[in-house]
Amino acid sequence: MELRLRRGSRPLFLLAAAVLLIVVAIVAPLSQSRAAAATTFTNPVAAAPYGADPWLGYYNGNYYLAATTWNSQLVIKKAASVAALAGAAETVVHTGTGSANCCNMWAPSLHLLDGPNGKRWYYYYSAGPAACCDGQRSYVLESSGTDPMGPYHYAAQLAVQAGNGWAIDGSVATINGANYYLYSSWVGNLQSLFIAPMSNPWTVSAYGTKLSSPSYSWEMSGGNTQEAPYVLQHGGKTFLTYSASSCNTPDYKLGMLTLTGGNPLSASSWTKKSTPIFQRADGNGVYGPGGQGFFSSPDGTETWVVYHANETAGQGCGGTRTTRIQKIGWNADGSPNLGAPAALGSTQTAPSGDPGGSVTFPVAGTKYRLINQNSGAALDAVNCGTANGTAIDQWAPLGNACQQWTFARAGSGYWTITNVNSGTVLDSVNCGTADGTAVNLWAALGNACQQWSITPVNGRHLIANRGNGKVLDVANCATANGAAVRQWAALGNTCQEWRITP
Repeated sequence: MELRLRRGSRPLFLLAAAVLLIVVAIVAPLSQSRAAAATTFTNPVAAAPYGADPWLGYYNGNYYLAATTWNSQLVIKKAASVAALAGAAETVVHTGTGSANCCNMWAPSLHLLDGPNGKRWYYYYSAGPAACCDGQRSYVLESSGTDPMGPYHYAAQLAVQAGNGWAIDGSVATINGANYYLYSSWVGNLQSLFIAPMSNPWTVSAYGTKLSSPSYSWEMSGGNTQEAPYVLQHGGKTFLTYSASSCNTPDYKLGMLTLTGGNPLSASSWTKKSTPIFQRADGNGVYGPGGQGFFSSPDGTETWVVYHANETAGQGCGGTRTTRIQKIGWNADGSPNLGAPAALGSTQTAPSGDPGGSVTFPVAGTKYRLINQNSGAALDAVNCGTANGTAIDQWAPLGNACQQWTFARAGSGYWTITNVNSGTVLDSVNCGTADGTAVNLWAALGNACQQWSITPVNGRHLIANRGNGKVLDVANCATANGAAVRQWAALGNTCQEWRITP
């Protein structure tokens, strides 16, 4: 059937079209502006307590991030955008069973590899007894399918050192179709890089051979250290990056070897760059950058580095390190150019193809109760005190303002937590850094000792101090009213998990 315009309808049609064009012209810039804003993010993408030694990858529409926990848990967080990673839940995929030396988990590295059971994800990690750190060895989990979230089962310890020697920070590189396990161990007083051939993803076919030892002064600040080996391949070349110097110093940094020979198992096939490729940036407030890995943007056009770093020069190897990412470039010779570490909280454009996202919890200004998962008691201002120095304990929920808290963004993924009754904020007493540091209420000072990260885990939350990386902990896992709430290293137990409820 033919549709015809009646006489006189054409001007109306043109008017309608003109109005539509005006609307589109107005709306399109707004939409584009929103889209541009949505594709930015700020570091960190993972805060304390699980921000050190990160691995990050992109697979089938999601980012997956794992980091050191220092306890018996191996965790992964998943998000569709890098901006949403900071608020994504930590999922516990393994609790250390199966390995004799347990439980102090470090430095995860995930790889999708072909093996006897088909294509599977393999989760490599270092583990040792809770008393740090001479017992660390290398282990691997295997997934039941191709989902990076698992489920996983314990596969094996990798027998990379004669006499069951110390071996940490393992990762896998595929070079000319063969898999190699790279790790760090000792030669005399030098912590060095090693490589071992693999017969399958959980078995090496020979003990590791040394590739490199510290030889430059920049690899020896605070200790003679090469660790965290991770391979990056580009343009037909293979680069082996590593962390150098002691992580207890702000001079922890990245170095690099290039595969220049034909045999990856021979030290003579690797050439070490004489200068570091990534190091502290005091002007940006970045200290001790290291523990690195690399991943591709969602559309595969960009390469990004993931690493940890501290905010102050004195923070060292502990739980204060946070996970950051940034885009890298390439030098004329094809080698990676990482640039300088970006300042925490600086706005960056998200990886190409990232859909954008944001952290929406907790809602600023909403009144919440913080309920301890172990005891069922609420975070409480002792005797409803309003003075500076009022202590914090747990008490049965009373529904009063002394047990209500609001959250305000403090920047860089941290929050100020304010008691509704007193108007004073949750404070780390005297900015202490030791396990057992007390918590009280104090007038807002705007410092890191009064700022906290909120990490979802097991359907609850870990609440960690920005200044010391310690989490809110009920002393001795007590369940009674009046039990003190303090700060402690993350142990992976329910005494440190809090339900944040309106």
